[in-house]
Amino acid sequence: MTETPDWRTRRWEATHRRIFQTALALFQEHGFEKVAVGQIAAGAGVSVPTFYAHYPSKEHVIMQLPTSEEVGALLASQPADLPVADRIRLGAHGWFAQMPADEFDELRIRWKIIATTPTLRTRAAEFERETAGMVIETMTGDAEEGSRSRVVVRAGAYLAAYTAALLSWADSDGERKLEETLDEAFAALRD
Repeated sequence: MTETPDWRTRRWEATHRRIFQTALALFQEHGFEKVAVGQIAAGAGVSVPTFYAHYPSKEHVIMQLPTSEEVGALLASQPADLPVADRIRLGAHGWFAQMPADEFDELRIRWKIIATTPTLRTRAAEFERETAGMVIETMTGDAEEGSRSRVVVRAGAYLAAYTAALLSWADSDGERKLEETLDEAFAALRD
């Protein structure tokens, strides 16, 4: 039986969502770099300290990092005997396939903002490396893959391809299918 969140949790989640939606609208209207945290807070009807209680920075509003638990669960949902590359590829497709339509639309908007903001494109590489670290921690126990360095290289390469695919998708303004850009990026690593 799942527990219903208490009023504090529901209130926190509603505030978190309101901050996110306000920021997204402001970034789309004015551009990421022209929007200050104070503007986001005011637009969402919260204080600046409340903003920071929800997001460590305005970059984190747009560049949402998965948790270690989410990465672990996603990789665990793939057969353990598959190579790292296949588990990441299948996991990425699975991640997007289960995403509700409204979140998928927000993902496209977020990555469009990232793609058009040079500082965020650079930050995407940092977030990519952090996510690769989570993958590495999850997968280094796999005997099939051999040495840790092999997992590190493969995870890094596939996460770089993942980011490149999202940027390519965003650059096309969603005209291309995300699955197509993912397949192209992952195929480039196999060539």
